Amino acid sequence: MTDQREIALVDLLDRLLAGGVVLAGDITLRIADIDLVRVDLKALISAVGENVPSPWRQVSP
Repeated sequence: MTDQREIALVDLLDRLLAGGVVLAGDITLRIADIDLVRVDLKALISAVGENVPSPWRQVSP
């Protein structure tokens, strides 16, 4: 028998963002076996905190 644990969606998102998530994908528009447009998508989604600073510098007024 396996143990099943219920994890709330908020807890799952917190765990994913704490470590970071990489999303990647390709989109190709093709007509008659000729590639017209190709788009490569890559995104890194991560939480920002004291251990992981923001990539954007803070601007002081």
